[in-house]
Amino acid sequence: MATKRLILTPPERRELQRRVRSRSARAEDSRRARVILELAGGRGVRETANYLACSSSYVQRWAGRFHAQRMVGLVALHQGRVAAKGAAKLEARILEWTRRGPDDGTTQWSSRRLARKLRTTHMAVARVWSRYGLQPHRLRHHMVSDDPDFETKAADIIGLYLHPPVHAAIFCVDEKTAIQALDRLDPVLPLSPGRAESHGFEYFRHGTLSLYAALETQSGEILGKTARRHTSAEFVGFLSDIVASQPAGKAIHVIADNLSAHKTKLVDAFLAAHTNVHMHFTPTYSSWLNQVENWFAKIQRQVISRGVFSSLSDLRSKLMRYIRHYNKTATPIQWTYSNPKRRVKP
Repeated sequence: MATKRLILTPPERRELQRRVRSRSARAEDSRRARVILELAGGRGVRETANYLACSSSYVQRWAGRFHAQRMVGLVALHQGRVAAKGAAKLEARILEWTRRGPDDGTTQWSSRRLARKLRTTHMAVARVWSRYGLQPHRLRHHMVSDDPDFETKAADIIGLYLHPPVHAAIFCVDEKTAIQALDRLDPVLPLSPGRAESHGFEYFRHGTLSLYAALETQSGEILGKTARRHTSAEFVGFLSDIVASQPAGKAIHVIADNLSAHKTKLVDAFLAAHTNVHMHFTPTYSSWLNQVENWFAKIQRQVISRGVFSSLSDLRSKLMRYIRHYNKTATPIQWTYSNPKRRVKP
């Protein structure tokens, strides 16, 4: 069986190829696009049907619609199923009971328990939840800042990210305290086909270290230092390392949290002696404003959580080795804030 070869314009060919390659488009849209591309490539109707494992009538139908209406013809004309009687009322009941919560002593609904309560199917409940983005099984935690100067402090820090001062260095500084040097007593069973890496439950604790880290916002590089103790003197010593890493007299802006060790007389004396260093404190319970917290999450996942450390010196060397390798490919964090005028006013 043969048909007149289709001639595609360049925009039509690009759009059809995009639909075929797309991972988010409907499978049926991709299939129709492949039919048209195969016919345009010279295949006949039967040959295209065999190649795509469909019927010849399917190929002829969509080729005819494309001939008549071009790209518009590839849109299905089926209007879908007629909504069942009472569907809107059932949907409203599902939404109401989902938000109201269970009355059987449990803390959240499952689709099957709610379906039994409303005398419907669990798939009907699941479809409504999916349509409205409801996920009763998930729980998130949040902390509301009680800082009366939240907006002023947040705007100050966001301004440093979005519009950094010219000829100044900006560092996000914090400490990751009490990193445990855990050594597994049982041998680690390595990753193998069909089996995840396995650590023994028992461990020996060699002690703890604190990791001081400063993220330079314009380059994304990390300046790191480990310490046995977590004191104001150690913090001041780390600030001295930051100053030493920059040209003399260069303005340095340090973003830090409200830890008591950051606001001692030692810190005040250091700032008085180094007038080019400016401290910016985040509002209370607002660690999300400090970019170095993102980097701490990385080192926690990639080094600490599954690490095996035979001593404190082993822990120290592995932390510093990670920082050296990280800095080779470091990139700045692309900080975005949607509509700052709506939530944070300077």
